[in-house]
Amino acid sequence: MVLPLQLIMTATVQVEHAAPQLYATLNTRRTCSSVSTPRITTHYTVHSRDKDSRWEGVEMERFADEADVVIVGGGPAGLSAAIRLKQLANEHEKELRVCLVEKASQIGAHTLSGACLEPSALTELIPDWKERGAPLNTPVTEDVFSILTEKHRIPVPILPGLPMVNHGNYIVRLGNFVRWLGEQAEELGVELYPGYAAAEVLFHEDGSVKGIATNDVGISKDGSPKDVFERGMELHAKVTLFGEGCHGHLAKQLYKQFNLRENCEPQTYAIGLKEVVLSVTEHSVGWPLNRHTYGGSFLYHLNEGEPLVALGFVVGLDYSNPYLSPFREFQRWKHHPFVAATLEGGTRIAYGARALNEGGFQSIPKLTFPGGLLIGCSPGFMNVPKIKGTHTAMKSGMLAAEAVFPKITAESLDSETTGLHAPEYAETLKNSWVWKELHAVRNIRPSFHNYFGLYGGMAYTGVFYWIFRGKEPWTLKHCGLDANQLKPAKDCTPIEYPKPDGKLSFDLLSSVALSGTNHEGDQPPHLTLKDDSVPVSRNLSIYDGPEQRFCPAGVYEYVPLETGEGMRLQINAQNCVHCKTCDIKDPSQNINWVVPEGGGGPAYNGM
Repeated sequence: MVLPLQLIMTATVQVEHAAPQLYATLNTRRTCSSVSTPRITTHYTVHSRDKDSRWEGVEMERFADEADVVIVGGGPAGLSAAIRLKQLANEHEKELRVCLVEKASQIGAHTLSGACLEPSALTELIPDWKERGAPLNTPVTEDVFSILTEKHRIPVPILPGLPMVNHGNYIVRLGNFVRWLGEQAEELGVELYPGYAAAEVLFHEDGSVKGIATNDVGISKDGSPKDVFERGMELHAKVTLFGEGCHGHLAKQLYKQFNLRENCEPQTYAIGLKEVVLSVTEHSVGWPLNRHTYGGSFLYHLNEGEPLVALGFVVGLDYSNPYLSPFREFQRWKHHPFVAATLEGGTRIAYGARALNEGGFQSIPKLTFPGGLLIGCSPGFMNVPKIKGTHTAMKSGMLAAEAVFPKITAESLDSETTGLHAPEYAETLKNSWVWKELHAVRNIRPSFHNYFGLYGGMAYTGVFYWIFRGKEPWTLKHCGLDANQLKPAKDCTPIEYPKPDGKLSFDLLSSVALSGTNHEGDQPPHLTLKDDSVPVSRNLSIYDGPEQRFCPAGVYEYVPLETGEGMRLQINAQNCVHCKTCDIKDPSQNINWVVPEGGGGPAYNGM
């Protein structure tokens, strides 16, 4: 029997900033001490190679190739767009070159989700998916939702019509599903290029998007060129679809370049941590998080020939206590009697983490611009109370393909810009079931921003959503950037976490080892800092170094200076699982996540 569940919890909204005079003092100290601050960042995006004598005489010309459409990201959205484009080309007997680049070494290797898949978009895209062997093997037969106290479980009924109902859905290992989508795309003639990270957006002289450039390889950790240095290549296209996933680093540039977030609220996020244990789908909220921290958990049994359990824990990144560690909350949760009974005697075989878009309807940016479109989790189409975004991401990719295809194949490519502009995509999306679905649940996540937190949000969902079915005459707002929600450490109570027992709970580094994460060690850290002095002068001084706790991979450590006086930040970039939580939650917004050499990162096996 299979039961699916979902977890939802509350989030704090009160923001307390350090006193202005304190921050002014820290800024002064940072300026005065910048000369003695140990260099951490060596990446060319911060330190220009034009001013570095070590790069004099190095050949910097890039090979360029042309395609009709370039897609960035080999996830559900990007692959659905590629498949739909080739379907349309075949239907209309048109030649169409579609190229897709993916930073993971294999399609699906960076994919991680719960995942409870709603097959609506898949059925539209590939109606005969069952006959084609899609890896949807575990249908949901029952929903269980609970509130956990420290020792007990309180069952919560799921009323018909609420978004948490999962009848007709499937428990999947999303990485396996994405690999299968890649196979369908290749059969149609899509060119897939895994192991190639899109590092840069290219522009025409008129400002429209020209395409992307992949990352350079063969650069030493100190930022100098190796003997094997190779320049990345350029991929030019009539239109480029950006489907990088949550908090894409190219999308961040596009937001600024085209002011795409001018008329929407800031995006909000959560971090999801997941393990697979060899050994009901179950969702819960509550303990170990307090009522003011949004979050939840899930337990999914997988029907795959051996007794596998997928379990996960989600924490909203708008939490306020800098001492909170999402990873350690996850490990503590597994000791709840209700959870431990399922896990005892099992063998943990996989671990991973990723950030999730939670802003929903209010946070969707402008989606089109000259030469390009945003699709999938990059702009954020996740249905938060469902904890599902795969079906909406796939549909957005399909609609993008249908919007650009007639423009690309028109006899005369009439465009006001060199890069094709397809505003029709945004209009068709607004007329689709995606928009209707996200609009209906728009108030559920922000309803947790109240004095009662989790319980107030659940009451809102049960009363107002049940009455209005998402048609309330009002729209609630979010509380702002997640990075601004942390309180100074002096105003918070440190959290004492139990030591891992090595049976149900585990330490961080042994967990990261199960993710298969690997990077070329001798390359500039891709976790770049805008100012190397900020971590110690502000993050450590005011917030007690929260990056060493919110990172789920042990990338950030504060260690003593070699002189024995003071501390410095150490970045263990090889550990990075590409979740981008640091870029989101850093209270100084000083961390900028950029792509490492292609092929680096986690190697998830069907997560």
